[in-house]
This record gives sequence, C-alpha cells and structure tokens, in this order.
Amino acid sequence: MFRFALLVLRRPLLIGPMLHAAWRFRARGWWRRPPFLPLPPRAYLQWRLETAFGAGGGMPEPAQVERYLRWAREAARGGARRP
Repeated sequence: MFRFALLVLRRPLLIGPMLHAAWRFRARGWWRRPPFLPLPPRAYLQWRLETAFGAGGGMPEPAQVERYLRWAREAARGGARRP
C-alpha cells in the first residue's frame, strides 16, 4: 500500500482514478459487516491477481497500477484505449 501512496504523491492526477477504482472494488453490503469499511473481499482480490499475473498472484508494480488507472480514467470518459 505504501508504494501506491507514493505513486499518487508523485502523480496527483491519479488520486481521483485511484479512489474511483477503490470504490468499484468494494464489497457489496460493506456497511453491514465489521470492520464497516468499503474494502474488497480478499477472495475477489486473490482471483483478480491470479487472472492478471498467473498462479501465485503477487502484487502489481506501481507502473502497472498507474497504467491501469490511466486506462480506467480514459474508459470513464468514453475514449478507452488498450493499456
């Protein structure tokens, strides 16, 4: 998480897309279960990482996250290109 915070500090224009992506990944009904935070389900994150990086998953590099956030921002504007 620290690496992603540094990414946003270096590129402040990514704050909005990062918050938007975090909101899209939240668990449904998050307000009904402790810790009452809009966090994504662990199993869903593991599945996303496995489908993106293969067995064993792993964390994406900040450059990969930045590329995804830029792509997601363009897609939201209606002009999505391949990342």
